[in-house]
Amino acid sequence: MMEWRTALHRGLMIPAHPLALSPQRVLDERRQRALTRYYLAAGAGGIAVGVHTTQFAIRDAKAGLYSPVLELAMEEMKASAAVRIAGICGRTAQAVQEAGIARQLGYHCGLVSLDALRDATVPQLVEHIRAVGEVLPVFAFYLQPAVGGRVLPLDLWRAVASIESVVAIKVAPFNRYQTLDVLRAVAGSGRSGEIALYTGNDDHILMDLLTTTEIDGVRLRFAGGLLGHWSVWTHTSRAIFDRVRLAIESGEPVAPEMLTLAHQVTDANAALFDAANGFRGCIAGLHEILRRQGFLAGRTCLDPDEDISPGQLAEIDRVCSIYPHLTDDAFVRRHIGEWLGN
Repeated sequence: MMEWRTALHRGLMIPAHPLALSPQRVLDERRQRALTRYYLAAGAGGIAVGVHTTQFAIRDAKAGLYSPVLELAMEEMKASAAVRIAGICGRTAQAVQEAGIARQLGYHCGLVSLDALRDATVPQLVEHIRAVGEVLPVFAFYLQPAVGGRVLPLDLWRAVASIESVVAIKVAPFNRYQTLDVLRAVAGSGRSGEIALYTGNDDHILMDLLTTTEIDGVRLRFAGGLLGHWSVWTHTSRAIFDRVRLAIESGEPVAPEMLTLAHQVTDANAALFDAANGFRGCIAGLHEILRRQGFLAGRTCLDPDEDISPGQLAEIDRVCSIYPHLTDDAFVRRHIGEWLGN
């Protein structure tokens, strides 16, 4: 098995990379590079670029940022051991083209979003994933409907789990029943030792990581996470991830303080991701933290109408105040000048 696949199965903390824009909505290369450097220095085991947190609109002809953004991140990651994951979107022709770009740049696998195939049948979705997998190993993706995904049936996940090019699945429906559908499919596939499970359930991050599931005699656990939540406070999140790993490996019952911490992380995520308003401010909420820390010049998104929701700033202030142990402001202050190249 290739080294990056071994790391993926062992379990990694993978932040989803945001997009640094100037107030004029032009890519700010210096700040974009600084973010990548931050994630590597904070201990991320991989980085996902060109995904929802990076803004799907980087692919629009007017923006033309898909290749430039992947290339910038790759330049920073190439000397590291980080697993390199590229977001893959669009209908099949576009998705295959993006997979080719990612492969040429040196990405290890592609996180395949199905948001452009809302009306496709299960066989059509399976063929779409197979087509991408002929170009680049696939990190399959169950994206929650609130931010562009669709409800995906158990039969689809059974078929996806049987595809040899599928090396991992990000499970992010924000729904227990739909999460279990993916686990059932992997358990019954005979490939549970070949497919790495990653949580993207921002409402259940630590609980997913702390829980072992047994289905039909097959024991499953989430190896790690691929999360927009981890694009902020990354250094502290890595420390928490390591605590979870130690708790699992010890075989001891989960300590009550870990369960308390799990709920605190979910509460903080609700503010950052704007759960109260259907996640409308999820990207802008992350930008706000990165703005406060000095990484971004502002909360600017490619869509001029995309910003934080009414009341969201107060919620962000609240969680920053009551959960200072979840932040990594001191770590960032010590190093941000280096990352920005000052």
